[in-house]
Amino acid sequence: MDLQISVFLLFILFTAGHSLSCYQCALDFCTQTTCSSGFTSCYSATYSYNATVGKIRGCVPASSCVNGFINLGYIKASTSCCNTDLCNTQNAPEPSNTPNGKKCYYCDGLTTQNCTNVLSCSVNEDRCFKETAVNQTGVIKGCASKSYCDGAAAVVNTSLVSVSCCDGNLCNGAQSVSQSFLFLCCSLLSYFLLH
Repeated sequence: MDLQISVFLLFILFTAGHSLSCYQCALDFCTQTTCSSGFTSCYSATYSYNATVGKIRGCVPASSCVNGFINLGYIKASTSCCNTDLCNTQNAPEPSNTPNGKKCYYCDGLTTQNCTNVLSCSVNEDRCFKETAVNQTGVIKGCASKSYCDGAAAVVNTSLVSVSCCDGNLCNGAQSVSQSFLFLCCSLLSYFLLH
């Protein structure tokens, strides 16, 4: 009986998941940490806010990890993710200030509806994006890299928030023509059917 218990415990020990170790850094102070259950990726982020550059690293759930660049006008950031022990040794690259010719709309802040400002995107930002709360209480607009858009759309799109990206200049502004046309067609059709 003791042999069976020992074999069972060894089986559990060797089949149990290995906890990921990541560097956790804030304010240029880093330590090695074992990630909590469910946090299966390491990340590194670099942000620029009012000419101040900050760098952070830590653990994150794989489902929340997005790689790429984002520019909200008042803050720029880049993130990178990996999933092996202590793989986040390097800082994410600093966001560029070199314009690439693309222009996108951005909002004054997170809770404002004033999103008519025009932003010059930087070298790594090749898409315009728009994130909207379903109840329209919050809108975020700006520039992003394709990799950020792809990751954010997969991670963020829920019943409460939607993310969309486009690659034309100022394409994250007004409603698309196809939506307006579809609404017009439905209105005309219902008018003719009811009269």
